[in-house]
Amino acid sequence: MKDLIEFVAKKLVAHPDDVQVREVAGEDCTNYELQVNPEDMGRIIGRSGRTAKALRTLVGSAAAKADIQVNLEIVE
Repeated sequence: MKDLIEFVAKKLVAHPDDVQVREVAGEDCTNYELQVNPEDMGRIIGRSGRTAKALRTLVGSAAAKADIQVNLEIVE
């Protein structure tokens, strides 16, 4: 899952070397924190959050197929 988030995020941003994904294990689900260069925050979030929502949907679909619970946070 971490590789999927990292792959998609690197394709969207102008500074792919600054993309970092951290995995934080919780009791019920796994949280993933996506951090990008501050200049690329707009590219990751998108207009009205459309890109962020699409990324969360993609990760949620992959998680459902693997029968796990995940949460994606975009941190500054």
